[in-house]
Amino acid sequence: MVRVQPLGAAAEKPEKPEKPEKPEKAEKPEKPKKAEKPKKAEKPEKPKKPVKAEEPEKPEEPEKPEEGDVAGMASNVLKTLLARLELEAQVVAEMKPPLGGEGAPVVSLNVKGDDLGILIGRRGQTLASLQHIVRLIVAHQAKARVPIVIDVEGYKQRRYDALQALARRVAEQVKDRGRPFALEPMPAYERRIIHLTLANSPDVATESSGEGEVRKVVIVPRKQR
Repeated sequence: MVRVQPLGAAAEKPEKPEKPEKPEKAEKPEKPKKAEKPKKAEKPEKPKKPVKAEEPEKPEEPEKPEEGDVAGMASNVLKTLLARLELEAQVVAEMKPPLGGEGAPVVSLNVKGDDLGILIGRRGQTLASLQHIVRLIVAHQAKARVPIVIDVEGYKQRRYDALQALARRVAEQVKDRGRPFALEPMPAYERRIIHLTLANSPDVATESSGEGEVRKVVIVPRKQR
């Protein structure tokens, strides 16, 4: 006989057993990263060529003052110095050839007045110092060296003529006696007069001896030189 299951009472189906969970796959180990290639060393920068230093601009040469301006400038300087010395004198300025007539013209300042021997001094030493001071002051003002000759009442011209006569007279004595002769000590510009006077003599020659204030000219026969 077939058993009839009563309605409403459905037979309970047996529960299916749960499927076992699949085991999780093991994570793949990460591949080791490739070592980074070392960067190429940067090439050192080429040293830059040194920049040439700019040449400094050459200072403009001061314009040479005109002769008339220099003569007036020198005259004013000398007048100021004479006033400071409390000496009453006139100054005549002009352009003249140097004593002996050789060379370029010079600024000639002739001082005129009474009792001016103090400006000359022993052997013209005071006059030479005054001339040197005036030259320095004018050179500073004019920014150029200026040939200046200062004379007092024609002293230098008279001295020039006297030295020329002395040189010729002594030269004759040296020629006749055949022996050298030493002149008295002189400042440089007076020794120069002696040298120039006898420069072309066929019989005698000149040479300097000594030092400083005692330097003098010696006139010797040419055959002994």
